[in-house]
Amino acid sequence: MASATGCIGGPSGPAGPSVLPGIGRDRTAGLAGLACLLIVAASGSLAACAGVPDVDGVVARSAHQQPAGLIGAHGPLSRAQSNAILARLESQSPGSDILQRHLAIEDAVAESPLVAGNRVRILEDGGQTFRAMFEAIRSATTHINLEYYIIEDIQCDGQRLSDLLIAKRGQGVAVNLIYDSYGSSETPSAFFDRLKSAGANVLSFNPVDPIEARGDYSLNDRDHRKILIVDGRVAIVGGVNMSTTYQSNLPPGSSPGQNNIDYWRDTDLQIEGPVVKQLEQLFTATWSTQKGPPISEAGFYPFVPSRGHEVVRIIGSGPEESLPRYYATLLSAVRSAERTVWISTGYFVPTHAELEDLENAARRGVDVRLLLPGKSDSPLSLAVAHSHYTDLLEAGVRISEYRNLILHSKSVVIDGVWSVVGSSNFDHRSVLFNDEVDAVVLGRDTASQLEAAFRSDLAAASPIALAAWRHRPLPQRIEEAYARLWQVLL
Repeated sequence: MASATGCIGGPSGPAGPSVLPGIGRDRTAGLAGLACLLIVAASGSLAACAGVPDVDGVVARSAHQQPAGLIGAHGPLSRAQSNAILARLESQSPGSDILQRHLAIEDAVAESPLVAGNRVRILEDGGQTFRAMFEAIRSATTHINLEYYIIEDIQCDGQRLSDLLIAKRGQGVAVNLIYDSYGSSETPSAFFDRLKSAGANVLSFNPVDPIEARGDYSLNDRDHRKILIVDGRVAIVGGVNMSTTYQSNLPPGSSPGQNNIDYWRDTDLQIEGPVVKQLEQLFTATWSTQKGPPISEAGFYPFVPSRGHEVVRIIGSGPEESLPRYYATLLSAVRSAERTVWISTGYFVPTHAELEDLENAARRGVDVRLLLPGKSDSPLSLAVAHSHYTDLLEAGVRISEYRNLILHSKSVVIDGVWSVVGSSNFDHRSVLFNDEVDAVVLGRDTASQLEAAFRSDLAAASPIALAAWRHRPLPQRIEEAYARLWQVLL
């Protein structure tokens, strides 16, 4: 687990209020959950809330298409240039056609091109991530755009986020903030008021308070994204909220689980290069659809030269889509896997298709490994995950649990060359209800770093043995069956 002295989020605390017992603030939409429960009570079925779209047809059709060319710092690359980059990537995973196969489906559903020339840095936990965030904000000269499910007045090296943002406003830097009204419901209004008074533009996503609502929407639809963009040139995305629940350091000589403090394990990416434009486009689109006040886009979408060798695609998804873009991409990648599928996720509430694809991959000889939480702010999500262990283990999937930390990371590495880090969990909610953002990275460099982090996490986790799991207590099995009733909300 990484640490960064001085970058702390403040005292650890509960995830927040919830209407449905066993679901933390990061797992439900409060009043939305209540509305859906009332529907369930009336209809006797969770089917009234949502249904997972079937993407099998588009995955199968698109797998035979030719992938489109790549984008570079100066615009579309020639076919020869694109082929040269793809050939280099394929050489990093010899004998595998995963790149060609998953590129086709991404081109068909992602609606965002692959962009070459990016530098990608992996950030572990709140310590590394908060420090990178504050350094990026300090460097801002034109604008700072933030979009977060949970945003609180975190601090790093003795400086508070609010003070830093207000200082940048004093330097003439534009500050634009989108926060989810439910996820950030426990953030004191004084935090937002201070920013507004300093001239920052602050927008609440789908206000829970109907008096503040700006149009028709479902209260269950939440903005689960975590995006920081500075000057249109550098961005940080992933699973880390700007939340005080993140503890950056373990005290010297201590280990996770001591001192009655929950430590959160998470992953973000810092991305520099031309693909940052895609994140800025997502941000401005959300601002527009949420009917935010006019903001100046001076300095938005600057020319950004190549910063590195990574090929990246940003996939933004939301409940208004008939075809969930990231979901289809993920299923296609798992189905294309030939050697490894390594997944780390804080909430494992898989759809039927996700379960089936993981089991099928393991049966055809792919090394499928799941790193999952053994403790969680959402006991119901944990129980749903446990209900699937037997089938997965019987299919050959290897499962380990992180029991001394709260695992919140969302990352996938396939065949050592295809990686994704983002806000999407392996659950129904990320497919059906949330606005999410995920960064797909092609290349051995990022994949190898994520694999190394995965191995390090596995060394601190406990493997689940099939024989022992089959003999777990009956009350636990009953709890799992109950939890499955609510999985579409989780």
